[in-house]
Amino acid sequence: QGQLVESGGRLVQTGDSLRLSCAASGRTIRYYAMAWFRQAPGTERVFLAGITWTGRITKYADVVKGRFTISRDDAKNSVYLQMNSLKPEDTAVYYCAIVGERTWTPTDFSDGSIYHYWGQGTQVTVSS
Repeated sequence: QGQLVESGGRLVQTGDSLRLSCAASGRTIRYYAMAWFRQAPGTERVFLAGITWTGRITKYADVVKGRFTISRDDAKNSVYLQMNSLKPEDTAVYYCAIVGERTWTPTDFSDGSIYHYWGQGTQVTVSS
């Protein structure tokens, strides 16, 4: 069935940039839409960014629009999240996810139920 493995999370300071990676193993991400979510302590997991299987369309939550950028490299079987101008409120565990249906474009990337596989998460901590 394969798995998704996030990496790149670490402790940074306010205003810093960070790039997260999500590598798939045992399966391909080609032809599948993907997304990033995050979960802060005591809160629910929330949608951040999504990308279609073609890579041509991206969607962002308002809270990260203009600061975060999602991208994909199917040749490397990976999806990325570039995060700029980080704030303490960005502190959370960040997860990547992949839909189960090939060549399907979600109408609502923020709906967590459409994703069939999730990574284990990577911790991002932004100090003030």
